[in-house]
Amino acid sequence: MDAPHMDQILTWTKTYPLSSTLIGLFTFLVIVFIRDITQKKHTIQRNFPIVGRLRYFLEMIGPELRQYWVAHDKEERPFDRTERSWIYATAKGQNNNFGFGTTEIQYEPGYPIIKHKAFPYPETKAYIHKNDASCIPCLKIIGSKRKFPYRPYSIINISAMSFGSLGKNAIMALNRGARDSGAYHNTGEGGLSHYHMEGADMVWQIGTGYFGARDKSGKFSLDVLKEKVTKNPCIKMIEIKLSQGAKPGKGGILPAKKVNAEIAAIRHVEEGKDCISPNSHSEFTNVKELIQFIEKIATGTGLPVGIKSAVGEIEFWEELAREMKQSGEGPDFITIDGGEGGTGAAPLTYADHVSLPFKIGFQRVYTLFQSSGLSEQIVWIGSGKLGFPDRAVVAIAMGCDLINVAREAMLSIGCIQAQKCHTDHCPAGVATQNWWLQRGVDPEIKGKRAAKYIQGFRKELLSLAHSCGYEHPGQFTGQDIEISMGMNRYQTLEGLLGYKRDEVKFTKLEDYTVFPKRQA
Repeated sequence: MDAPHMDQILTWTKTYPLSSTLIGLFTFLVIVFIRDITQKKHTIQRNFPIVGRLRYFLEMIGPELRQYWVAHDKEERPFDRTERSWIYATAKGQNNNFGFGTTEIQYEPGYPIIKHKAFPYPETKAYIHKNDASCIPCLKIIGSKRKFPYRPYSIINISAMSFGSLGKNAIMALNRGARDSGAYHNTGEGGLSHYHMEGADMVWQIGTGYFGARDKSGKFSLDVLKEKVTKNPCIKMIEIKLSQGAKPGKGGILPAKKVNAEIAAIRHVEEGKDCISPNSHSEFTNVKELIQFIEKIATGTGLPVGIKSAVGEIEFWEELAREMKQSGEGPDFITIDGGEGGTGAAPLTYADHVSLPFKIGFQRVYTLFQSSGLSEQIVWIGSGKLGFPDRAVVAIAMGCDLINVAREAMLSIGCIQAQKCHTDHCPAGVATQNWWLQRGVDPEIKGKRAAKYIQGFRKELLSLAHSCGYEHPGQFTGQDIEISMGMNRYQTLEGLLGYKRDEVKFTKLEDYTVFPKRQA
């Protein structure tokens, strides 16, 4: 631009200062709008250009505001601000340490303390599998009697969340995160979609609607199931969902407006009609029939088959243990979901008051199978707000072999705990089918964050194990943890719960890095 034109612009600017300021501001906002809407790193800015930046500004000055009139760091639920901050920092590969000491009330009843050893396990001796310092394989092989047994590479895995409940980009991001970290990914009861095919090991969950494994009349079809398992070697296990922590004993409905052609094809239902999950299975009505159903699927597919359930009445579990002991048949793994879990929509009473919390539910079921001599042959999976290293340690010390995480995985790919999952208006684009909101979730970037969260989780879990003298977190026992009973009163987890988990016959971590391959 030559000097005369520049002089004219400057003269006009001086003559009309208000107009020039408004034009400049408008131009700036247009540039910011274009930048926000085209970038892929920040979901909120991508979905809500310009306005979304306000969230990050308020987040930046949040500590100062909270000192006076906003909630304390520990007051928010279901995950408080410090918990979310740890997940976000871990997922982004940032510094996830906290300064100036604990803000917890360590004498509060129920508060856990992990007891370190005077002589920790030397980290210089730790085995690193194929350059992955976070690798923690499962100590048990799942379904050793089946044609295709499975040993998970990771004891931290992604729990059941359906495509339909979550958007396609969120599913792809989680699957890529699972793939890159070596974790498995549970489909949820919505069935196996092509968005689950990014390379991760898959656990296909079959619920009461038998979505993706049903015939034209809506009945379960073993032939359909076998065909999909054969075509998709990524499927490593089948999980039969009896109930879930968010709404045990209650079915669900995916409204007709959400049942588009794509979801209809994946679930084998009619497009444009309500997709109903009944509250009970039609293939079995008692424990013997459940076991027969498990064996039919295991025999037909060759895969390990397990069950997932929240814990309510204990009589079912007593009968299941009795029938398993008599027949020598039954589930290869059992996933216990705590009542504090839940990614989907649920009536308030179900979310708050139906089914036991994880620790109580797991204790009752595990000890029952332990007294029947069955606990060692089953792989135990814990689920229900266990996506943090300290909680995972407690669950493992109670007897869990694997940990499934759901909401924490959602947070790692951008969920902001807006609690709009049931409205289809998730502002972070995670739990929605809205095309505009979904576009804010870039599968590549968010997939890397999910992987970093799982790897960071495992690294901290390994570090805790080493501090307590162990090479593998699976060696934790109830003696390694003490629980506050009030001021100046602590009791071991083992003493509090009244049982010892099965003895872990551990050799060395390297011995557990042989993973059976599923052959045709």
